[in-house]
Amino acid sequence: MESYIELEKIHFYAYHGVSEEERKVGNNYEVYIKVYTDITQAIATDNLLTTIDYGQLYEWIKEEMMQPSKLLEHVVGRIKKNILKNCPNITGGTIKISKIKPPIPGDIERASVTISW
Repeated sequence: MESYIELEKIHFYAYHGVSEEERKVGNNYEVYIKVYTDITQAIATDNLLTTIDYGQLYEWIKEEMMQPSKLLEHVVGRIKKNILKNCPNITGGTIKISKIKPPIPGDIERASVTISW
């Protein structure tokens, strides 16, 4: 059985960007995460200790989003590293970070970086 946990449309105001101005002023971001894990025991036992606590998953994401970086690629990599350090039972996943209305010319809703493993 394939099983996973997803958190969708997580919103943050954070300070990421190549320019010093972006890191000073900040911007709105949206994060999506999907992590693969075996939830067979959680289905059978109704015990939080047998699955991934998505409240804790959110906190690990928030921790990395609150550390300013120049590149979203760096942030998404830190999120992955932090989660895998704390949840060795995750067997794969996808993380997507979107900068809402990035400061570039043109009509653009968001710029995103996604990793899957």
